[in-house]
Amino acid sequence: MPLLRSNTADKFIVDRRKPHRNSDVARAVRRTRDRLSQQAGNLDFDRELLKLHARSMMGGVIAIPLLVLAIAAAGLLAGMDKQIAVWALFMLICYTVVSFMARRVERTEASELDPSRTQRDFLIGHSLCGLGWAWFAWLGCATCQIDQFQIVKAMVLLVAMAATSVMASSLSGALLATFAVPVAVYAYAGARFWMPIEMIMAALLVAALPFFIYVARNLNRSSLMLLSFRSEKDALIAEVETAKSMSDEARRRAEDANLAKSRFLASMSHELRTPLNAILGFSEVMANEVLGPMSNPTYRDYAHDVHESGQHLLDLINEILDLSRIEAGRYQISEEPVMLPNVVEDCCHMMELKARNKDIRVVQDFETTLPRLFADERAVRQITLNLLSNAIKFTASGGEVRVRVGWTAGGGQYISVKDNGPGIPEEEIPVVLSAFGQGSIAIKSAEQGTGLGLPIVQGLLAMHGGEFELHSKLREGTEAIAIFPLSRVMEELPALPTKAVAARRR
Repeated sequence: MPLLRSNTADKFIVDRRKPHRNSDVARAVRRTRDRLSQQAGNLDFDRELLKLHARSMMGGVIAIPLLVLAIAAAGLLAGMDKQIAVWALFMLICYTVVSFMARRVERTEASELDPSRTQRDFLIGHSLCGLGWAWFAWLGCATCQIDQFQIVKAMVLLVAMAATSVMASSLSGALLATFAVPVAVYAYAGARFWMPIEMIMAALLVAALPFFIYVARNLNRSSLMLLSFRSEKDALIAEVETAKSMSDEARRRAEDANLAKSRFLASMSHELRTPLNAILGFSEVMANEVLGPMSNPTYRDYAHDVHESGQHLLDLINEILDLSRIEAGRYQISEEPVMLPNVVEDCCHMMELKARNKDIRVVQDFETTLPRLFADERAVRQITLNLLSNAIKFTASGGEVRVRVGWTAGGGQYISVKDNGPGIPEEEIPVVLSAFGQGSIAIKSAEQGTGLGLPIVQGLLAMHGGEFELHSKLREGTEAIAIFPLSRVMEELPALPTKAVAARRR
């Protein structure tokens, strides 16, 4: 029979079947970095410039045709013949062709453009428009009522050159292809009449053409810089996406590893408890001599040691199971009305023998009028016992542990366990609060623990919507505070000022 492979990742730290997103983002980074390093003459860079030129022509598609229509209307009103209307129609056709070319380029993907062919087509279109302007420069007006008609034509050509230098700056050579012939025709016409004013305007146009070419070249450099900045922005965005993708991947791997760890600990702890119960049972029978007296007292002492070691191991396994269930979200709390002072008092009685053996005095300071708390009594007992166990463990002989139960400034309830032990260095508090974390004092102590008590306390309080605070000063002592929120209090009490609550804690 064929083996069925489970879809879960119980036995794998990382599920390799999940798709990785880093490859796509890495390719995007390489593309943007290549684009950032491009210069004019590179195919991809030229494609971007052509796209930019197409957008510019589409943005100014109305400006020059409106100028042409205005010139035609003014010419007809001034008494020119129908030749001006034919010229206007030709110009509109030329600029319509250029606008259609720009629209086609704008809708085409940059990777599908042929830069040399597209640039050639654009230059041909601008050259056709230049022929139209050359026609305009050659037009005469013997019957019109416009004085200095040649000056008017020169001003119109200057306006058209200025507009084209701005609109077509992204395409090198567009201005020259459009107005080289018109300027030459105007200069030839002015030289033919040999009028001083026409010669001056012709010289002005000849001088204006390289000037506007210079302006267009500077605008072209600005376009190149714009593309470079845009490429840099794309590169930065791609790097951010890469970092985010790597962070998500690392988080996913960490979650998978944490889940695998929790399941491994839960599985191993369960497997260990089965033989451990037999060890505890038989060692207790031997230590208590249930089946008869043992002739050698050393064997009886060994049986006591085996039982105590097994009990310690069982407590450790139970802590690991509790922490694993909390991290896996499988810990179920059974909520019921709980009198917090009564539960804490019972826990103090349970720890009294251990405290008496170390000559430690446990002082109880409970608020007697506290209302009932809606919580899991077993979890509350575990929180209290863990805090008391830590306090007694690290308090020297002859010391004191003060246990307080009261309400917070916000109307909730708290359990405070304060000792006068060696304290915890401030930089070690995050280590102590982490799973399996132990401070330097705990490591040096003869009573070493597993470092699971405080993480279990934090997890149980978080399941109740509460908070945990740990305040400690070196060589002065430590105070651990378990806070239950107002929503857990069954009969609400008025909130007290913070100063009043602090005064009660002193």
